[in-house]
Amino acid sequence: MKSHTKKSQSEMTPESSLQALKDGNVRFINASQIARDLNAQVDATSSGQFPFATVLHCIDSRVSAEHIFDQGIGDLFSIRIAGNFVNDDILGSMEFACKLAGTKVLVVLGHTACGAVKGACDHARMGNLTSLIKKIEPAVDAVALPEDGSMRNSSNISFVNSVAAKNVEMTLIDIREKSEILKEMEAKGELMIIGGMYDISNGKVTFYA
Repeated sequence: MKSHTKKSQSEMTPESSLQALKDGNVRFINASQIARDLNAQVDATSSGQFPFATVLHCIDSRVSAEHIFDQGIGDLFSIRIAGNFVNDDILGSMEFACKLAGTKVLVVLGHTACGAVKGACDHARMGNLTSLIKKIEPAVDAVALPEDGSMRNSSNISFVNSVAAKNVEMTLIDIREKSEILKEMEAKGELMIIGGMYDISNGKVTFYA
């Protein structure tokens, strides 16, 4: 499997780029990953890179975009932060990846049983982690059910996963509200901005409609 070139990147559309991720996830689930010579891809990309997708996802060791979408070196811009939220630096990275480097799809990928989300559900406070947790807590408040306070914590995995999904939705809103560049690209059909959830129990990514 060869690395993407400027030509192959330019021939992809937002729709075909998303489909490539979906197809890769199916291969990952079915253990039918494409055989790649990664050393050859290192050499092929040494003079330039032409990824087709940008993925914002968590630092969780079980959630690596390159693996779960079965992609190689030079295929993805991979942005990772606990809780997969955005700040100015991450938005700037996205603008570089999409506007300047030519990726056609921008994915915000949450996942089940997220530790950062669990921390937000418990309102954890510890060192520098505190400020990170506070950025996810609005998603906790935005999930209405259950109303029983004793069920609104990390012991309720259903609640945790609902908050993780809501956090993705709110991050998509933040991207469109805080980046005129990305919003304009989406409006022109140059870029697809989409959310998804990765299930750590079976490896499947479910994309939002």
